[in-house]
Amino acid sequence: MLAFLLLTYFFYPETASLARYDFITLGAVLIQIGMLAFRLETWGEAKVIFIFHVVGTVMEIFKTHIGSWVYPEPSVLRIGDVPLFSGFMYACVGSYLARVWRLFEFRFDRFPFLWPQGALAALIYINFFTHHFIMDIRLGLFMAALALYGPCMIWFKPDEKHRPMPLLLGLIFVALFIWFAENIGTYARAWTYPSADAQWHMVSFSKLGSWFLLMIISFVLVAALRRSEGKAA
Repeated sequence: MLAFLLLTYFFYPETASLARYDFITLGAVLIQIGMLAFRLETWGEAKVIFIFHVVGTVMEIFKTHIGSWVYPEPSVLRIGDVPLFSGFMYACVGSYLARVWRLFEFRFDRFPFLWPQGALAALIYINFFTHHFIMDIRLGLFMAALALYGPCMIWFKPDEKHRPMPLLLGLIFVALFIWFAENIGTYARAWTYPSADAQWHMVSFSKLGSWFLLMIISFVLVAALRRSEGKAA
């Protein structure tokens, strides 16, 4: 998806009858079809990813409405001010988490119960909306994530044996690489922040915290999928 954003930014003809954003949306749909057709993604994973897709799109509609960021180019395939490809960017995060969980055969020590994870994910999502109007509880959410995931150790299998890493560190690494991806996306003007509308500059490092919190929502969704698959097995 990032390569697609960059290629269309540099090479998509300005005179094309199909808007660049709509072209990206159609390309994202084809990528998703390809993931399923070539069995890189299971149908169960696709269903969970779709939920995160919807969650992200709803938040995008709200955030663009209040001016947190904008999509500067015209398009037909959009909801309000949000082109439909934006939901696929969230789906990429969900797809990544679902696939590495399966491919690296994740195992956990002291994995927290799913219900407090779900409660934390719900509070995170609500706060993304409410902090514009009432007190921002982000610091409390970070502390809750530390308490919940801090004791947990993840075991992953990149080669012939499982290797350990603190789960919290792994989540921070993923959030960091999403922040890198966001910088690529804004450079390609897939979306822009008001402060960088005239000239691109790197996304504020404070956004790393936002991505860490948002990624937890996707992590919990995938964890729920894996638990249901384990019970079925």
